[in-house]
Amino acid sequence: MTNVFDRLTGQAAVADELRAAARAARGVAARLDEGASGATSLFARDDGTGSDQFEGAQRASMTHAWLFTGPPGSGRSVAATCFAAGLQCQSDDEIGCGECRACVTVMAQTHADVRHVVPQGLSLSVLEARDVVQAAARRPGTGRWQIVIVEDADRLTEQAANALLKAVEEPPSRTVFLLCAPSVDPEDISVTLRSRCRHIALATPAVADIERVLIERDGIDPERAAWAAGVCGGHVGRAKRLATDDEARAQREKALGLARAATRDSTAYAAAEALVRSAEDAAKAISAELDEAETEEMKTALGAGGTGKGTARAPRGTAGALKELEKRQKSRATRVSRDMLDRALVDLAALFRDALVLAVGAQVTAMHPDKTDDIAVPMAAYAAPEQLLRCVEAVLDCRTALDVNVKPKFAVDAMVATIGLAMNDRRVATAS
Repeated sequence: MTNVFDRLTGQAAVADELRAAARAARGVAARLDEGASGATSLFARDDGTGSDQFEGAQRASMTHAWLFTGPPGSGRSVAATCFAAGLQCQSDDEIGCGECRACVTVMAQTHADVRHVVPQGLSLSVLEARDVVQAAARRPGTGRWQIVIVEDADRLTEQAANALLKAVEEPPSRTVFLLCAPSVDPEDISVTLRSRCRHIALATPAVADIERVLIERDGIDPERAAWAAGVCGGHVGRAKRLATDDEARAQREKALGLARAATRDSTAYAAAEALVRSAEDAAKAISAELDEAETEEMKTALGAGGTGKGTARAPRGTAGALKELEKRQKSRATRVSRDMLDRALVDLAALFRDALVLAVGAQVTAMHPDKTDDIAVPMAAYAAPEQLLRCVEAVLDCRTALDVNVKPKFAVDAMVATIGLAMNDRRVATAS
């Protein structure tokens, strides 16, 4: 893959649209360089209704704020980064060439005029949003644009969203905002912030597209790639992890095994505890690696490891800075643990969904095709559709509980109790 837009797996229409907008942006930048009057009006803005009614040449025009939405794994942040590379690309012949210095540094997230904002904790605070606004006000140093990419914009607090809204409403002429969120639902992004952005909706990549990327880009064995692509739920990154990481495969097995374990009191809560513990252990392993590098970097920046007079004593403020870093790292570890557990719950809900569609005779593609004969078919024969639907709802309720900071152990225990009651309700099964 050479051109940066080739990285958008199964998103050909989106790639074409972004490439056309980046081409139009060059004309805007040229007029800004010439000092054209009314420069900010050169952007084609949404009408504020969120209707996205762009047609023909208007659709190829450039605007100052974009919202990338799509299900997990669809490549929201990848699309935003590729678009940023296209906007900064220095090639005269190709948009997003992938070879010029601008493209290489943007894709490596080291470009001086492209800032990635990734919430490290459970939310993005108003203080962090104000830092973003301050950075967005600067003129670009080496590129055409000052670009701010906000990943997981659904984690903005209400105050943070309001702070960012002010900058999006009145952006500097050289600034472009790229926001990423799961959907345009008000639960994910505020209505007013959404209305100021041009919407780019990404779809779940097809299994064949994911399989091709795993084989051609990552060099994974075709048989393993086909399996991973079929069970990843359309999540390209997760497909790679499942294909290459034994621990990821083991955690998936634990999550799916909970469907059987929850039907028996003797195994239900032990399985629930094992699932929570595996998510926490995986998060600790990920966080420990990140924490160590960050801590050493900060200590070095604060003067640790120096030689000579006065270096034995830590500079003033060192303890406070390290304590603040530890606080952020702890918050990030909590978020990673919740994300790992949420991924397991999505897998479990998908398994009950597979059994449900079999029970009602629907002809749809299974989310876990490798578990159809082993788990989904016996489950569909054992329980009525109403019971399986209650199980799906129990898993979704657990995810909601985790979102409002219920302790994972309590949330998962409540879930397995509900699943056990639903699956063992013989009155429903007999009536059906």
